[in-house]
Order: sequence, then structure tokens, then C-alpha cells
Amino acid sequence: MRIAELGRRSGVPVPTIKYYLREGLLPAGELTSPNQARYTDAHLHRLRLVRALVELGGLSIAAVRDVLGALDDPDMSLHKAMGTVSAAVAPPDVDVSDEVAHEQARAFVERQGWDCPPDSYAFKALVGVLTTAREVGQHRFVDLLDGYARACAQLAEVDLDYVLRMASKDEALEGVLLGTFLGDATVAAVRAMARREVSERHAASEG
Repeated sequence: MRIAELGRRSGVPVPTIKYYLREGLLPAGELTSPNQARYTDAHLHRLRLVRALVELGGLSIAAVRDVLGALDDPDMSLHKAMGTVSAAVAPPDVDVSDEVAHEQARAFVERQGWDCPPDSYAFKALVGVLTTAREVGQHRFVDLLDGYARACAQLAEVDLDYVLRMASKDEALEGVLLGTFLGDATVAAVRAMARREVSERHAASEG
């Protein structure tokens, strides 16, 4: 396909595609003349991934280049590449100075038997949540963690099954990225529905 068709199918303007080509985020097409190149479905998949990283993930061009470098490393497993993408789209570090919250998070991870080091974003984010809970007087909030862990383990299985069904590593990483945003929004919506349903059942039984 020509670059104009690549733009139409991807939804990315041609000037932006040319910019991505100059920055090395998209491999060059096959030259058919000095000023014309042909692109394939592989270019289309890569372009969609770059678009997702930039527009949904909010990553800088330099960060996108790092993610794509991990993707193109033949020695890097999908598991490690997924970790690279997840780390790249994680929000900035949070304050983890609260020792009580830090210990609560450490004990939780240990109970689950999970390999989640204290310097990982997920661990720091949990410390931040527990710190906030204590600051607003919700000291029993930490008791919910094990229940959340059981539910989230099932969600993680669903997420992984979805990603592993992708045809290529590019598509799998695009699924991880999109799932981070779409999945979180979906969980929030379905959780609200379920909470309403459970609340109505309790109200009916009490009536």
C-alpha cells in the first residue's frame, strides 16, 4: 500500500507518518521509485502501536523508541516486553515514605506469594493508596487487599488469555497497552454495576 492508504487505514495523518519514519519509529517502506515506497500490513500494525503509545499512553518519542527497541529485540520474551510496556505507561512515582503503609504492602505481597519488588511501580502505587487510606481515617481499608487479590488474579488470567491470542508480538503489546486503559475503565464500570446489584439484594433482604 502507498503512504496515503497507510494513513487512511491507520487513522494517522500522512505528515505524522513521515515524522515517525524520520524518527525511526516506523521502518522504511520498500522503495518503488525515488519518491515512492510500498508499505505492508506489518507497517500498519506497527503504526497502530506507535499511535497507541503516543496518544493513549502519552509517551514521548524517546520513550516510544525504547519500547519499540524492546519489542524488536529477538532475545526478549513477550513477558519481558510486556513489562517494558507496562513500566513505560506507568504514572510518575508516588511518595512511599510512610513506613506503616510500606510494611502493610510488603506483608500483603508476601501473603500472596507474589514477586513484586519494592521498587516496582505497582508496589509503590499500593503504598500510596494505603498511605492515603490511613490519612483519611480508613485504617481498616488494608483488610480488603486479600479479597482484591483474589478478584484481580482472575482478571489477570482473563487479560493474559486475551493477549496470548494475538497473532504477533506487536499485536500482543498493543493489546497490553490498550488493555491498561480500556480494561481499567471496564473494571470500574462493571464493578459499579455489581456493587449496585449487591446493594439492591441486601436492601431487599432487609426489607
